[in-house]
Amino acid sequence: MREDERREVSKIFNALGNDTRVRILLLVSKTKRPLHIKAIATALNMDYAALYRHVKVLQRTGLLEVYEVGRSRVLSLKKKELIEKLIEIATKIMQ
Repeated sequence: MREDERREVSKIFNALGNDTRVRILLLVSKTKRPLHIKAIATALNMDYAALYRHVKVLQRTGLLEVYEVGRSRVLSLKKKELIEKLIEIATKIMQ
């Protein structure tokens, strides 16, 4: 593995190493349509600004996409099957 690839992998694992970011991914993965950030903030009982900082980390790692819809932002998984597989693998590791 090249050094630049190793750094990118490390960024992804770092992003997934935070409970709030995993909760965001789980919420978005359970829907068929993109979710509004405000709806996710409400579901997680979080301040919009705090949630958005976590969203930016997930977006930079390529796990989430943020779309502007009018004046609001919606989220969708960028690689849904891969994220679901990662969650499945992590669950198996815990067993």
